[in-house]
Amino acid sequence: MKEHSGTDRHSGTTPVLEIDGLDVRLPEGRAGRPILDGVSLRVGAGESVGLVGESGSGKSVACRSVLGLLPGGARTTGEVRVAGRDVLSMNRTELAALRARRVSMVFQDPRASVNPLRRVGDFLTEGLRAVGTPPAVATARALELLEAVGIRDPKGALRRRPHEFSGGMLQRVVIAAALASEPELIVADEPTTALDVTTQAEIIRILTRLRAERGTGMLFVTHDLELAAAVCDRVYVMYAGRIVETRGTDELFDRPRHPYTAGLLGCTPSIEPGAPAPRPIPGRPVSLAETPPGCAFAARCAHAVPRCSQEKPVLARHGDGLAACHRADEGIML
Repeated sequence: MKEHSGTDRHSGTTPVLEIDGLDVRLPEGRAGRPILDGVSLRVGAGESVGLVGESGSGKSVACRSVLGLLPGGARTTGEVRVAGRDVLSMNRTELAALRARRVSMVFQDPRASVNPLRRVGDFLTEGLRAVGTPPAVATARALELLEAVGIRDPKGALRRRPHEFSGGMLQRVVIAAALASEPELIVADEPTTALDVTTQAEIIRILTRLRAERGTGMLFVTHDLELAAAVCDRVYVMYAGRIVETRGTDELFDRPRHPYTAGLLGCTPSIEPGAPAPRPIPGRPVSLAETPPGCAFAARCAHAVPRCSQEKPVLARHGDGLAACHRADEGIML
């Protein structure tokens, strides 16, 4: 089901990213179900949109599809449009231009994003030089970006190699590199998972501030709903390759309409006085080898009825958002 089209009704801005009905399937015999099953989402200019779910839900495949980075041999249907152009129909030259100018990605592990043998200055300026920016201008831009992300000695940082930075400082460098081409969209794939809590907070402040200053859209991928609440305007919840709920962040927390969303909220620890202990979601996520006939979450759901195991729920409007649950309007999720 397509959520909506044209101007984004939630953000009031023309989308920089539109994913419509995206299916991603592995070759026959390698999986029993699609990696992504009819995924649709939007990110408006200057908007931060969360994509949350457990490991294996399909979050990373969804966000990498934005750059045309799909598993080898994968078959796709649907569209992934960046600034109106379908990424899935692009050739190599067009994909290279997309990655160099329109979309940047911040990965979970900053050390996997950089060549450990090259100086940070080369890493930051190579993309700019590749599109014809004079070396002196590229270096000045790199210094500006390092200062913007809180590197205290930008000139010294240009001469250093990745192993001379802490994880948090190197992630700042990677964010600076992501901003170098002034992209319309940043895809952040769990960019704080490998960092300590204090450094996580600093990185989130940097991303939030730079997004507000530059009007860049951001797709923020995480398994942490509390973190999504701090960063995102809207949230999409993914389970077993499908979007099972989406709505504004405040409403999602106040009144989830899908039991999986409620389960994620229930298993999140809270430091508030008198808060209940976290309640883990029973069971395990559906593997790629399994093809349940009805709702993929039914076997783990305390609210499931016989219909849930027989009929796959469609993603339909409930309140101010969408949910794929047969009992979404019954108010039983929390």
